[in-house]
Amino acid sequence: MGDPAGVGPELCLRLLNRSQKNYTPIVFGDASILKKVSKLLDLPMTSPVVSLGTSVTGPAIIHCPTADLSNIVPGRVQANCGEASVEYCLRAITEMKRATVDGIVTCPINKEAIYNAGYSYPGHTELFAEQFADSKTCMMQYAADIACSFVTTHIGYAEVCDQLTIARIAEVIELTNDALTLIRGTAPKLLVCGLNPHAGENGRFGNGEEELLIVPAVKKVKRQGIDATGPVPADTAFTPQSRERFDGVVCMYHDQGHIPIKMIAFDRAVNVTLGLSAIRTSVDHGTAFDIAWSGKANPGSLFEAVRLAANLSKTGK
Repeated sequence: MGDPAGVGPELCLRLLNRSQKNYTPIVFGDASILKKVSKLLDLPMTSPVVSLGTSVTGPAIIHCPTADLSNIVPGRVQANCGEASVEYCLRAITEMKRATVDGIVTCPINKEAIYNAGYSYPGHTELFAEQFADSKTCMMQYAADIACSFVTTHIGYAEVCDQLTIARIAEVIELTNDALTLIRGTAPKLLVCGLNPHAGENGRFGNGEEELLIVPAVKKVKRQGIDATGPVPADTAFTPQSRERFDGVVCMYHDQGHIPIKMIAFDRAVNVTLGLSAIRTSVDHGTAFDIAWSGKANPGSLFEAVRLAANLSKTGK
């Protein structure tokens, strides 16, 4: 359900009220919050509410009691909401490990709220990687007409260079190639962004990250048969012409890919954790506190995330 004070409860209700053909939605969250939002927004809440461990055969709400949420204020950062949002994930992960669910789709959490609750996860990607003990993972943002993955994600710019290695860059290219091959049915053509302006301009900008790290990584994966080109200047990687020629972009840091994908496919893009020994997708937006519990949340990204998770579960990931 994500952060109870964000748009997650509304999105979950809209999902439960949507006609389902290829999947069965099960919401892990707080039933009392969903009831409040249902009444406030006049959204039907007809799915049964059951306790953890209950076997279900149709759409359902699994009530996950956590911290007291009776007095939460929608649209604000609150530690008890941060605690609840993490607990919903952990309980869904438990069911995933028991094979009672086929995939997990996460609604947005607020990082400040989960920090205030005592957790150190920078985001969902890191939480899931830890819980499934998977060391080789990365984030990918995906839509039908654009896809980009990230070598680094939730760290400050000053830390990015320290996290770039030949092995890590090659690993993310490999994960991206495998994922897009699975999703689209054919091996993709990938662009790999440089780190610096103009991809370093042959060493004039930066500290040689392109020449010392990115070029060797691209050469390594090409020897494995992966169709990768780069490093290329990031400011041309997402042009219409590039998107016609290439199927995915590998980015060196968070905003290098998040800005263009939100400009191009804000309500259609999906967050996917690659390399995870489980299926996990997510909406490609935040808690949207400014419109929480208002009836204005666009469920498009959630619907796409559910659709992709359902498709991946059929292919065995």
